[in-house]
Amino acid sequence: MDTRQPSPAGTLLREWRSRRRLSQLDLSLLADTSARHLSYLETGRAKPSRAMLLRLSAALDIPLRERNTLLLAAGYAPAYRESSLDDGYMASVRSALETMLTAHEPYPAVVVDRLWNVVQGNRAMAVLMEGVPAHLLEPCPNVFRLALHPEGLASRLSNLGEVRELFLDRLLRQVNATGDADLRALYEEVSRYPVPGGDEPGGSPHRPSPIQVPLRFRTPFGELAMFSTMATFGAPADVTLSELAIELFYPLDDFTAAALRAWPDSA
Repeated sequence: MDTRQPSPAGTLLREWRSRRRLSQLDLSLLADTSARHLSYLETGRAKPSRAMLLRLSAALDIPLRERNTLLLAAGYAPAYRESSLDDGYMASVRSALETMLTAHEPYPAVVVDRLWNVVQGNRAMAVLMEGVPAHLLEPCPNVFRLALHPEGLASRLSNLGEVRELFLDRLLRQVNATGDADLRALYEEVSRYPVPGGDEPGGSPHRPSPIQVPLRFRTPFGELAMFSTMATFGAPADVTLSELAIELFYPLDDFTAAALRAWPDSA
């Protein structure tokens, strides 16, 4: 009887395969190996090569940070560099981000990291940040705290119930897809926030739109309605770069577009 214990790398592989809801046969076909060999890797009967771990990581769509963790667990050096955004090595990335953020004005745009912390925003983000207390902005703003905290944007969202449901579902799906403990802690924190005024999810009283759940903000100028798109860098080879996302906000109606264009002059 084989009494060997699974290796740390084998345990991680099995966890990721389970998270992706793949059988050993499914994964073996995706990674061009045999189910028998994969079983040996997971149980510790065979030691995976570095190339095999990278192939399995790609097949499992494991984030770059966790690919490095898997390699370290097997005794190999990390494959992906993790740089500071301030490094000279990242100058072209900083330039690209600045170009995108500036070009998107007068509409808001923001860069976030893997934990949805705000890395950088354009000047138009001030229209959303107005009135947000300092404790939600320091040491750095977090998108989910800003949106759902009762002292943040939640108090100004006219469709808070819908937005809260959408945001929590998005965050929980990300937690389940990545297994990230920090993201899970963030989810547990923001899901416990009280809802101002007892607002609950429900049907929107607004006219139909192509966006299922837009963001509807009450402002001194009237209600602003916006939706957003997300952009990421293609084929990243750096952990930091792979975890950056750019959220671009757009007006949903002519009134919002006009208000955002006029905002710099009226601020």
